[in-house]
Amino acid sequence: RSEHWIVVSGTASVIRDVETFTLKANESVYIHVKQKHRLANDTNKPLTVIEVQTGEYLGEDDIIRFEDLYMR
Repeated sequence: RSEHWIVVSGTASVIRDVETFTLKANESVYIHVKQKHRLANDTNKPLTVIEVQTGEYLGEDDIIRFEDLYMR
């Protein structure tokens, strides 16, 4: 699947492959199929993001976690 993240409120820290950047309200990013990515909230304010997934398969059982601080 590919993903499109839209920040509704707050500030998002995004890693896409080797690129790191910040998104604020009304900004968005496109994640290509199989592209390594990570989303974080590095602030003490709430972050609200809309994620739109597109593709033939939208299940999450095919996710490969490179680092997982939450032990999922």
